[in-house]
Amino acid sequence: MVRLVLVLGDQLSPGLSALREAEKGTDVVVMAEVAEEATYVRHHPKKIAFLFAAMRKFAAALRADGWEVDYTELDDPDNSNTIMGELLRRTEARGAEGVLATEPGEFRLIGALEDGPLDVTILPDDRFLASHKRFEDWAEGRKTLRMEYFYREMRRATGLLMEGDDPAGGAWNYDHDNREPPPSNADPSAPMQFTPDETVEAVLTLVEDRFGDHFGTLRPFWFATDPGQARRALAHWVKYGLPKFGDYQDAMKQGEPYLWHGFVALYMNAGLLSPMEVCRAVEDAWKAGDAPLNCAEGFIRQVIGWREYIRGIYFLQGPDYATRNILRHGRDLPDFFWDGETDMACLAASIGQTRDEAYAHHIQRLMVLGNFTLMAGIEPQQVQDWFMGSYADAYEWVMSANVIGMSQFADGGIVASKPYVASANYIDRMSDYCSGCAYSAKTKVGEGACPYNLLFWSFLDRHRRRFEGNGRMGQLYRTWDRMDEDKRSQILSEAEDFLGRMENGERV
Repeated sequence: MVRLVLVLGDQLSPGLSALREAEKGTDVVVMAEVAEEATYVRHHPKKIAFLFAAMRKFAAALRADGWEVDYTELDDPDNSNTIMGELLRRTEARGAEGVLATEPGEFRLIGALEDGPLDVTILPDDRFLASHKRFEDWAEGRKTLRMEYFYREMRRATGLLMEGDDPAGGAWNYDHDNREPPPSNADPSAPMQFTPDETVEAVLTLVEDRFGDHFGTLRPFWFATDPGQARRALAHWVKYGLPKFGDYQDAMKQGEPYLWHGFVALYMNAGLLSPMEVCRAVEDAWKAGDAPLNCAEGFIRQVIGWREYIRGIYFLQGPDYATRNILRHGRDLPDFFWDGETDMACLAASIGQTRDEAYAHHIQRLMVLGNFTLMAGIEPQQVQDWFMGSYADAYEWVMSANVIGMSQFADGGIVASKPYVASANYIDRMSDYCSGCAYSAKTKVGEGACPYNLLFWSFLDRHRRRFEGNGRMGQLYRTWDRMDEDKRSQILSEAEDFLGRMENGERV
């Protein structure tokens, strides 16, 4: 009996559960480049090219390992352009009985497999460190689901940065050491770049032809597209980037999109690297004295803490999580998120970098882009669609809790204990964006006032009933109440004027 073995574009791991369950020589692997997956949100051309190239190379590696692979390229005239359509087509051609699949990372695809006409066995995606049951057991009975406590459990479970039962160095978290602003003489470590080979060039030509109208710049393209390249990229960053990563992980600097960040999330999320091999490489560097503890801990927390936690939240909360909008925000995403045409230097830099690199680091995403959309009252689903379409590491399992929960507070506080809103002071402290901006970060109201300052107080005033009782926000409301009434009125008026001009399509 022949079974089909579905391998999706973000499941490019030889140890995938569906491959382990299958029988080499009997079962047939099915992989497909389909338009539906490239366009259900308009994905960045770099992401599409990365996945198609990596898929083609993974299929070749499977064949070399003795697997029979039915691979559908995007421009195949028989391509049905959906995952289920390709499974149906291959089932008929092969006379197959049943499909083995590893659980997708989006409820949309899980539903397509479960509700379709084929007999599909969905196996757990055990490439992650925390199973659904493990996360559910941790969450059960807790009043709040804070990542820090989950992270500590994951440290104990993996043994990473542990000295017996205690955390290395005596503390679980060294975040207080990781908040340095960008140095004026930064000499950052850029990610390792790879010259496109014949496979990649063919994909680039295809993507240019089919998705050239999507937001984002395709060339130059230098991403790793196979596990060997991804491991070289990891080793390069561990040697040259990790030693300064921790100190400056929150810093932002004009013209330096990467600073000392690892740029390995897209490789982990597609399956080219496993989370434990990445974390072990970081831990080994610390043990060898090649990286400080605060740098190693800060990165490992992002992987076994935050990455696992947000996936746990996504599956725990269920299919409606991405639709939540507790603050009832309904304003449309402004046009400058697509063209970068804004006088706000921080947004122009972050959007332009996203367009060109399909990348922005976590503070740019949270405290520049997410902060602005939250304070401006943008509909969270439009924000999530933009993030999903803009970043090479984006999948719904990772974006929903980050955007709907952390960034937009649309889940009502499941992920974040308070909304992540901040005035221009934060951006001014952690970046050099403000020095060349048309607005003044120091000006709170009146001529030249930074929109972040106006929108910050406008947001707090608009949602006072919800947040004034939050213990972490009480001081902000006391500061607001101490302001002169005329000043408060002016702030709110100028914030409304700004939002009105933005909605009208004027340059702001």
